[in-house]
Amino acid sequence: MRSPTEIRRVIEGRLRSYLSRDRTGIRREVLRLLVKTKSITIAEIVLELQKQFVVTFHAIASMIGIIASRIGILRSMRNADGVNSYELKEKYFDVVIRIVGVC
Repeated sequence: MRSPTEIRRVIEGRLRSYLSRDRTGIRREVLRLLVKTKSITIAEIVLELQKQFVVTFHAIASMIGIIASRIGILRSMRNADGVNSYELKEKYFDVVIRIVGVC
């Protein structure tokens, strides 16, 4: 069984690796949005990112899926309409802020 400290180190390594392949800055911006908002849907992320980048709903949904499942730092909730909203897990706020450098 891994200790909480070891799990945080693994997640931090995965997050750094994921961001090292970020050529456009979209991944960092997605993480900044997740830090700044309490809860956000993929459609809201797409609307916000389209102000700066050319993105599609499916590309952002894929990014969110990777961040949620492989990195493991997001919590997903489904509302009554069947729309998923995502929020950053409280225990990983400091890790994400340290790596992404939220303004």
